[in-house]
Amino acid sequence: MISLNEDHPSGPGFAAEVEALFAEDGRLASIRGFEWRPQQQTMATAVARALAGREHLVVEAGTGVGKSLAYLLPALLHARRSGRKALVSTHTINLQEQLLYKDIPLAAGLMGEEVEAVLLKGRQNYVCPTRLARACRSGSDLFTAEERPELERIREWASTTADGTLSDLPFEPSRELWMQVCSEQHLCTPKTCGRDSGCFYQSARRRAQSADLLVLNHTLFFTLLGDPDEEGNGYLFPDDFVIFDEAHTVEQVASRHLGFTLSQYGLRQTLQRLYNPRTRKGLLQQARQPGAIASAADLLPEVDRFFDQLAGACKFRQGREFRVRGEAAADLAEAVKERPLANGLSRLAESLGETIAAVEEEGLQGELRDAASRLRDSRAGLAGFLSQNEPEHVYWVERSGKASTWTSLHAAPVAVAPLLGRLLFREGGTAVMTSATLSVGSEELGYFRGRVGAEEVTSLQLGSPFDYARQMTVKLVRKMPEPKDSSYEEALAKWIGHFTEESRARAFVLFTSHRTMQSVAARMQGHFDEKGWNLIVQGGGLSRSRMLEAFREEGESVLFGTDSFWTGVDLPGEALSSVIITRLPFVTPDHPLTEAKLEQIEADGGDPFQSYSLPEAILKLRQGVGRLIRSSRDRGSIVILDSRILSRPYGKSFLKALPECPVEVL
Repeated sequence: MISLNEDHPSGPGFAAEVEALFAEDGRLASIRGFEWRPQQQTMATAVARALAGREHLVVEAGTGVGKSLAYLLPALLHARRSGRKALVSTHTINLQEQLLYKDIPLAAGLMGEEVEAVLLKGRQNYVCPTRLARACRSGSDLFTAEERPELERIREWASTTADGTLSDLPFEPSRELWMQVCSEQHLCTPKTCGRDSGCFYQSARRRAQSADLLVLNHTLFFTLLGDPDEEGNGYLFPDDFVIFDEAHTVEQVASRHLGFTLSQYGLRQTLQRLYNPRTRKGLLQQARQPGAIASAADLLPEVDRFFDQLAGACKFRQGREFRVRGEAAADLAEAVKERPLANGLSRLAESLGETIAAVEEEGLQGELRDAASRLRDSRAGLAGFLSQNEPEHVYWVERSGKASTWTSLHAAPVAVAPLLGRLLFREGGTAVMTSATLSVGSEELGYFRGRVGAEEVTSLQLGSPFDYARQMTVKLVRKMPEPKDSSYEEALAKWIGHFTEESRARAFVLFTSHRTMQSVAARMQGHFDEKGWNLIVQGGGLSRSRMLEAFREEGESVLFGTDSFWTGVDLPGEALSSVIITRLPFVTPDHPLTEAKLEQIEADGGDPFQSYSLPEAILKLRQGVGRLIRSSRDRGSIVILDSRILSRPYGKSFLKALPECPVEVL
């Protein structure tokens, strides 16, 4: 076992100690099943050096390196010795579960020590027993007769569940009902939900305070992250340190979080939580305040009127987004005449203040206070959007829903690198970023480091231990029509049929367009039926995890997927023998945020395609390719059905970024 004692502090010799642990003849080599990998040893040593020296680090560790253990073991050793809390932030639930139930217990076993590790989810994932009990007591005022049986099912589940989170709930509750009983910042607090309340979120929060290591996702990390303190060392806890796995998604998540959104749907939910004219239920009905009820009821159609006016004044691209800037911003502000909505939000917030003073129940006061805060935030956000008071942000209107039913306002910083540089790579702190795909061809990882504000951070690029020359073949089709060609989808169906016959199904087919995926699936359903193969199509009613489960269990299957299946999927073994990429994954250039990024690069004298579009597409392609070979025993083929990889000069950049292996051109 690895000794943890005062003779081995996390000092200058810590990196050498960790290097020895991961050596070919080190202590880990005596563990059954341990396989020495020089890349893993190098990464573990670099992580230990960064932790001991309070430095930052960026590491690309190819598939199969074993990067989880390479950062977990030094992180846990350092946390136990130094008293600093370790944070591990990921993008996917799958990786969080792998860390918590497999990798962390393994690391703890190697250490021979009890390690306290806690998975912390966003607070709205947790049921709040205090709010649930209040909702049950006031059910006749808050819920319809149709809703109350579901509330009772949640109450029964809450009395037996171990962790109290949505993932443990055996059914999917309505969002409206769940939002009445889940943990909320101003309603579920240590004061209202003390130690004896059985509150699941507060219990998880207390465990997180005492834990050696905390696992969470990127979104929650940025939600909890504040500005650097005076010492600049703490992220979520005093003097902690953070390791970002799946770091290639950090920029995207940070950009979304550091921006602003005001949605028609969300604002309606806030108002209907107060009072729903259709059901005559809500918090104000419980408070018995006719004046406030009238204000809430009158404001609901005003919300729809505002967003309908807004949508009518926008010239949406493909029916989804409209960028608001320059004269268009002034014209839009005039066209929508936001003042009635803004005034209504202010009046209702004031009315809620009077209602709070008139009611005696503390729980109801808290619910109303929270709603008033949301209304004031919406009022401020509306004003900020129409005035465009953040010059470094891009503003746009977006329609969502199956029939583009709902409208929302968005603002986001064009460049998050300066913000992330200040928030994450602060002096005296330690932030480690790692992923299997950070490089776009440069050994210095310059593109990724520039996107996240880590230009001055030490970087390390480690290849995969897999023998791609033996395990994988890349197949290209020269005669494939280009994506804009009218015969493109017909050719896609033909070649997908050809290559899935070669692999006897067992294939992922990755698309960049949901519409194209559905169209090709309709063309090919009969073909797969004749073969007796199971076609699993994203958007067909199954969750992502259930789709993967069906693919794995049902043998001869073909899975059609879009964005979420390009990354974070781990299916080692014979279940997956081919990954077919239908199109080079260039980011859509007309999304307002992407458009603004490209414009900024051009304004700075750069080449938008070479500096952003191409590297982003290379990273996405590498992610898709990475789904295939997940163990040293895997074999299979990567098929790229985009002839531009052969006909355009930039195609060489894509091929250069792929693992070295045989390439066949048909």
